[in-house]
Amino acid sequence: MSGKSESSVSSVSSESDPESHTGAPDEPHGPTPESYDVFRDPWGIPHLRASDELELARAQGRVTAFDRAWQLEVERHRAEGSSASFLGPDSVVWDRFARQSRLADTARLCYEAMEADDPATSAWVRAYVDGVNEGMAAGAARDERFARTGLAPSPWEPWVPLAIWVATHILFAGFPTKLWRERVARALGEETLTLFATDGPRIAGSNGWMVPGDRTTTGAAIIAGDPHRFIEDPGVYQQIRLSCPEYDVLGLAVPGVPGLAHFGHTGSAAWAITNAMSDYQDLYVERLRRGGDGAAVEALSPDGVWEPVARHTETIAVAGGDDVEVEILETARGPVIVHADGDPGAGAATDAAPDTATGADSRTGTGTGTAGSADGSTWTLSLRYPPRVRRDLGFAALPALLRARTVADIDRALDGWAEPVNVVHAADTEGGLLHRVAGAVPLRHDTNRLRPVPAWEPEHAWQGWAPTPAEPVQGFAVMANARGIASPLGVEFAPPHRADRIRELLSGSADWSPKAMADVHRDTYLASAEPLLALLPGFEELTPAAQELRTRLLAWDRRMEAGSTDATLFSALRTATVRRLAADPVFADLAGAPAGPAVFHPWLHLVPKIGYALEGLLTSSLVPELDRAAHVRAALEETAAANSPDTPWAEVHRLTPWQAVPDPDAPEWPGLGGDHDCVNATSSVPGFTDLTARASAARYVWDLARREDSLWAVPLGADGVTGTPHHRDQLPLWARCELVPVVTDWTRLTKESI
Repeated sequence: MSGKSESSVSSVSSESDPESHTGAPDEPHGPTPESYDVFRDPWGIPHLRASDELELARAQGRVTAFDRAWQLEVERHRAEGSSASFLGPDSVVWDRFARQSRLADTARLCYEAMEADDPATSAWVRAYVDGVNEGMAAGAARDERFARTGLAPSPWEPWVPLAIWVATHILFAGFPTKLWRERVARALGEETLTLFATDGPRIAGSNGWMVPGDRTTTGAAIIAGDPHRFIEDPGVYQQIRLSCPEYDVLGLAVPGVPGLAHFGHTGSAAWAITNAMSDYQDLYVERLRRGGDGAAVEALSPDGVWEPVARHTETIAVAGGDDVEVEILETARGPVIVHADGDPGAGAATDAAPDTATGADSRTGTGTGTAGSADGSTWTLSLRYPPRVRRDLGFAALPALLRARTVADIDRALDGWAEPVNVVHAADTEGGLLHRVAGAVPLRHDTNRLRPVPAWEPEHAWQGWAPTPAEPVQGFAVMANARGIASPLGVEFAPPHRADRIRELLSGSADWSPKAMADVHRDTYLASAEPLLALLPGFEELTPAAQELRTRLLAWDRRMEAGSTDATLFSALRTATVRRLAADPVFADLAGAPAGPAVFHPWLHLVPKIGYALEGLLTSSLVPELDRAAHVRAALEETAAANSPDTPWAEVHRLTPWQAVPDPDAPEWPGLGGDHDCVNATSSVPGFTDLTARASAARYVWDLARREDSLWAVPLGADGVTGTPHHRDQLPLWARCELVPVVTDWTRLTKESI
């Protein structure tokens, strides 16, 4: 694939040239003005060279559309709340949420602000969109899913990349957990508010580690890690290289978004992120009333007066079903994402005092009447999130990161970062190291971070923005969503097991090389198994089968290896324990099917909540009436009687990626090692399924000594089109935690044209 010039590259040089270590792109650059060229490495990964950064952004958009047209259009429609128009009724749930939370409108507002305040960045984003529009027709012609669903691509507006970004990350901070905590407090008491803290699970997490030069074979730093997300087909990260006279950067892009937001290597500097697990989105219980004509809606303000609520209706077109009309409301706090019984005036038709009319406790916003359901099903709830408040997604950081030559450049770029909130590692060839948090977290009342709060109480208003912590790097630095540098900004974090295990592994050597980092990626030690196994020795009068199983599990090495039969038996015991705990009468008020919008249900089911919080539930002194030992003993007997002792873990622990349109001819997805608390974080849902839908969405190793010695891998491949040579060619390697070499020598690349 090429831009306007086919013959503009006459010669290229390898990155082994000393110039490459200054951060400057390889010479000569070749492309003539207003041109770009596309090369591929043996894995089909695109390497782009252009005459300037705008032309390069255009090339990135065009190549991404050619490779991943279907994925781009699915993500665009999801951001706009129109995916049901070709995916059918099952997508209405998401589309309704996307519209009610005003994702596309937020993107428009942010882009308009960018145009006014930062025209250079807005022009860069627009150039990317121009490329998408240029490449979409050819990309769609490659993919039969367009014809199968009747989807015809339509031109992108300049704000669409921002919409994809906000839609991708709107649930990152897990604000529905606040509904779950409310439900728990009502069922079990205020003291149990965080009983089910895992700390976890979230939509996303990550591992990341940085080893300074005094612990590497080369004398320069190495940054490595892997973002954990739901695995999708096509993959959520795109390996790519972007080169122009201003810079030469390789890394992992989010398809539909220009630049390399999360993971990149400029030659002289590199960066990587993990989810900071910060709490930066709030749910407000709104007191609304509707006028006599039904159209005018008002909300009770913190000043005690009724203020107008913005209102309009939108229609979701549904393939194979009836159109769905959605009422869109927005208060001064934010968009209304839950309507009380579907009616914004339910339980709030008068201007009586809030406590009387809603049954809500004025301190917490919790309620005892119909307008205060513990799961939000009969509450009216608005969502306040930083991009909509600030009219800023932090996109100015994206081109600044591409230009970075040093850690100081990366640090400055990330000062303007907004969404989502991340922990960052960065290093450069001068020995600079960076460990910081980046993103926008509001300052507000502590209760806001725990549960829905009453919109009419002034103390719950936002009061500016929290400072983002930074720490000096002493020894190696590890980030794995656990408590640490971001602790002041969050409530629940990941258990410490992954972070502790990575530190333990890194401590075992002072001579780390990029290739050795694969051993860290593939580690399957499951420290969180200990509290469950620790109960087994105390059981007496077991059946012979249960005694044998106990002996076997106590001798197990705690490794969730793909071929381990003991790992399978442990998972069966864990599943039986979780299900028995969930059936205990103490949890009866939490056991029912969730109410309210279905998009929040993954946070509101009892069995997964117990499964992920099992370690804490087994050791907590809360809920003393729960006979934990009795449940584990019964689960041991059940497991011994019902399970084969010879089933390898990978036989039941298989990858199940999300596909917008399932591929009827897809081969069987591979079995995997690892588990949710392993460094090789292939997440099952304990108590619900051994299958894994969430795992490493990419793996990377950035070598600051020689960028060409860096490594990376994605779960599938570079091409988003099913059946093409590079659609799934990295899958077998990824399943074994192997990485492929980064190719930087232009002479080893193949030029493409269309």
